Amino acid sequence: MKSRKFTTRAGATLDVSEMGLGAAPLGDLFEILDERTVFETLTAAHEVGVTLFDTSPHYGNGLAEARCGAALRGLPRDSFVFSTKVGRVMDPFKPPAPKNPDVYSPGFAGGFPHGARFDYSYDGTMRSVEHSLLRTGFSRIDILLIHDVDVWTHGDDYERRFGEAMGGAYKALDELRRTGFVKAIGVGVNESEVATRFATEGDFDTVLLAGRYSLLEQPALETFLPLAVRKGIGVMLGGVFNSGILATGSIPGAKYNYAAAPEDVMRTVRRIENVCARHGVPLRRAALAFALAHPAVISVVIGAVKPAEPRANAADLAQPIPAALWSDLKAEGLLAADAAVPA
Repeated sequence: MKSRKFTTRAGATLDVSEMGLGAAPLGDLFEILDERTVFETLTAAHEVGVTLFDTSPHYGNGLAEARCGAALRGLPRDSFVFSTKVGRVMDPFKPPAPKNPDVYSPGFAGGFPHGARFDYSYDGTMRSVEHSLLRTGFSRIDILLIHDVDVWTHGDDYERRFGEAMGGAYKALDELRRTGFVKAIGVGVNESEVATRFATEGDFDTVLLAGRYSLLEQPALETFLPLAVRKGIGVMLGGVFNSGILATGSIPGAKYNYAAAPEDVMRTVRRIENVCARHGVPLRRAALAFALAHPAVISVVIGAVKPAEPRANAADLAQPIPAALWSDLKAEGLLAADAAVPA
């Protein structure tokens, strides 16, 4: 698998695979997973050339971090780039909050029986980092991201949380970068407008943006991605399948943003599928290739729960796609006219 290099503000160079593994599903996001299968999945990803592994304390209230550490500790530490996040601190003396089906993040199917609280303060950030090291067994973190400071997560409390993050978490991460404990700092969010705000107000190396730049929608193209290019920010893209529909296609029950896809989204995806079919290109293969084409993007971060999945994604990335596919998508108004496409 190909890799891409980017240089951080401190002059460190990170070499990341074009496809990273996102560990949210490994925290029992949709189902309780078998431990052996989880470890085999992480190992399979590394075997096909994945070097970027991204997780968070949020994923299964620490379970995904623990699983990543258990599997990756057996590999040479310099053979992978480990990314995790801050913004939530786990309390083993409190139970998890009840699942709420009416919000974007309703809770995981499983995970550790630990309560989580949002904490973007300096002290809370340092506590979160300490907990991540204990769960993984690592002595360093390569990429550290401020997690979920967006309107979708916090609603009316967003402005307060943003101020807390810039006044606390950002200072902690900047200090850890200056000491060399982490190589790169950034944010992981679901909204391109929030990514733009962080990139404007802070000195960040990288941003993990989920769902807002894909074959289906490109709102990040207007402001955030051009800003990332100008500032030399390495962008990791999550959610390039928009929670599933660009992987499964417009089948009954297809997921978009973690819920059943609305009919307007289904119609658009059907049109994209039709263009892909004319060129003999699977929809998921086109989705992967498109996301990687923008010059700001250093990796697409994709979840997996079985060893076959990273192998299949790596195989898709290795396949060429006819240039006419992209011109046809643009001609039918299914891609922004100025969207970067594979050469």
